[in-house]
Amino acid sequence: MRTIEYLTSPELAGLYWPGVLTGLIVGVLGGLLSVLVVLKRLAFIGQGVSHAAFGGVGLAYLLGVTGATQAGAGALLAIVLGFSLAAALGIAWLSGKRGTRTDTAIGVVLALSMALGFVLLREAGRRAAEAGRAAPPDLESVLFGSVVNVGWSDALIGGVALLIVGALMFLLRRPMLFWAFDEEACEAFGTPGPRMKLVLLLLLALAVVVTVKLAGIVLATALFVLPGAIALRVSDRLASVMAMSVLAGVLGVAGGLVLSFELNRQGGPMIVLVLIALYALSACAGLIRRQSPASA
Repeated sequence: MRTIEYLTSPELAGLYWPGVLTGLIVGVLGGLLSVLVVLKRLAFIGQGVSHAAFGGVGLAYLLGVTGATQAGAGALLAIVLGFSLAAALGIAWLSGKRGTRTDTAIGVVLALSMALGFVLLREAGRRAAEAGRAAPPDLESVLFGSVVNVGWSDALIGGVALLIVGALMFLLRRPMLFWAFDEEACEAFGTPGPRMKLVLLLLLALAVVVTVKLAGIVLATALFVLPGAIALRVSDRLASVMAMSVLAGVLGVAGGLVLSFELNRQGGPMIVLVLIALYALSACAGLIRRQSPASA
């Protein structure tokens, strides 16, 4: 099996293990956040934030930050994170304006970020060719991710992001769940709904930055929607839903990476296909559970 060879060979292990560890971290991040994203019907917001990272990638390469060194990788992630956070704040600000719907705000930010990212990447490529420098990555790897482009610095940043997201979600679990289940009532009880939404957007932006190298700009959204959708199909108890969502995220990433290694395909699309298969199975399981005599 190629998977065993890649992960045990002294020559190849250092190339693939950072992507595997980052993938498992991303699976947990997606599992934690996707339940709230699905409950609040914010899948399109996740898409807007993830696509905003494309603009950050274009800006970084235009500035000559390639991520080829450890310091460069940190600078690249910092620029993409700053761009994604700015996009999240922009969505929150625009959607708070009277007469501007949330989906309109997301569409504006998404379109601006994708157009800007494309223009900046092309300009970075032109400047690199004129200066004799290495060209920026091709659009396919940026849009759909690559396991071999993930380094140990990405895995470390992913671990830090997981700690931050996990800690904030634990500390704010009561107000966030109150907001997720009953936004109108939470305001009456002193829980600021807009603030909870902003926190979720910022956490999504942080998680997206960790995800884009592995799954790509286009497919990162799936990791923040499908695990929660799978879990909510098979259970309606909160503790079970959160545990199943994390498990689905980890299984989706692990299964997708195995298929990627065995079939010699990019990791991002394989991860999404495995998550879609798990969603189909969960839909069947949910249907059987609803039709069983015990649930009648």
